[in-house]
Amino acid sequence: MSFSILKQIGDAQKKKAVVDVRSGDTVRVTQKIKEGSKFRLQTFEGVVIRVDRKESHTARIVVRKVTSGVGVEKSYLIHSPLVEKIEITKRAKVRRNNLSYLRNRSGKSARLQGKDFDRVAVNNVTVIEEPADVEVVEASEPESEESVASGSKAEESAETEKVAETKEA
Repeated sequence: MSFSILKQIGDAQKKKAVVDVRSGDTVRVTQKIKEGSKFRLQTFEGVVIRVDRKESHTARIVVRKVTSGVGVEKSYLIHSPLVEKIEITKRAKVRRNNLSYLRNRSGKSARLQGKDFDRVAVNNVTVIEEPADVEVVEASEPESEESVASGSKAEESAETEKVAETKEA
């Protein structure tokens, strides 16, 4: 097989929208687990200590967390159909791709320096390409400015209520 055919096959396996995960990010990975004939969702939250082959269909991240004093690491294929969602909760300032030195550290020395980022913008990934089988239908008549303005105010108030609920929880 030629390289171009292999590349086409690999690109067909890629997910259309993936979060830009970097080393040092604290992420919450939701994964499908099959138990018997049923599937359940399991989350794993930890620090990304390694990112491999970011542009490939075999892109992988290694996530580490400490549970009951024991370090646990899991490796996830980003484009796997079993990985439901990857959500970035924190972002840290790091200067390398492989943070394996965190394995030997504990307590305060294992902390990473936080960095400000827009959590909503990073986690809301839009699909760049539209699927071929979906047909886009345009509205026949434009809406009036008043209805558009009132709709955006309603959306803003709904968003502020969601933010208030998350802060209370």
